[in-house]
Amino acid sequence: MNYLRLGVNIDHVATLRNARGGHYPDPILAAKYAYEAGADGITAHLREDRRHISDRDIKRLIESIELPLNLEMAPTDEMVRIALSHRPNACCLVPEKRQELTTEGGLNLQKNTSFISKCIEKLKNSNIKVSLFIDPDIHQIDLASKLNADIIELHTGEFASLVNKNDSKLDDEYLRLEESARYADSLNLEVHAGHGLNYKSALKIAKIEYLQELNIGHFIIGESIFSGLDSVIRKMKSNINSSR
Repeated sequence: MNYLRLGVNIDHVATLRNARGGHYPDPILAAKYAYEAGADGITAHLREDRRHISDRDIKRLIESIELPLNLEMAPTDEMVRIALSHRPNACCLVPEKRQELTTEGGLNLQKNTSFISKCIEKLKNSNIKVSLFIDPDIHQIDLASKLNADIIELHTGEFASLVNKNDSKLDDEYLRLEESARYADSLNLEVHAGHGLNYKSALKIAKIEYLQELNIGHFIIGESIFSGLDSVIRKMKSNINSSR
């Protein structure tokens, strides 16, 4: 069986903490519980407006967790400086708009190609793996390869939405993701996927054999209110690997 890794995004533990302006619940403690439950990695998105994860959270995660940290960040000079100072296992470059509630789509690698290339070069020179969060599009994958990225993470927001609606377009979107993953794999890019996934949609997308990792946050943290973080992570891991 081709094992599929699960990365747990802890952003929304910090969202809940920040609602009261205190120190509880602690996202670092959530990361430790995720480790004990069998998570394969931790993802945290340090946004420019610091709406959930903070700089101090990143420092504490680097110092205290026993899992590789995937730092999601916008491709900006500020974020590259922070990444270089902490040296996470990987950085996932994502588009970011201040007014959005959540990431609305993948990076457009045709825009600011030169600057993104410089960001990638600086990160890789410090032995930080670089992932690009992109839509399932062959042209974007070609650009990711030319930019010398190590990993692509396919944006699954549309797919997850179609699963939730039981929409007739679901098969087409699944095929688009599958073909994108296959093509990226042929270019020796490691292939991850994430955004909007829950038990049902994660189970479906996990059938794509070229995927090596799913990154899931909002659903895991939300569902843990009812079922507990340990239980949700263990169930998600069992689900996604049962379909392989």
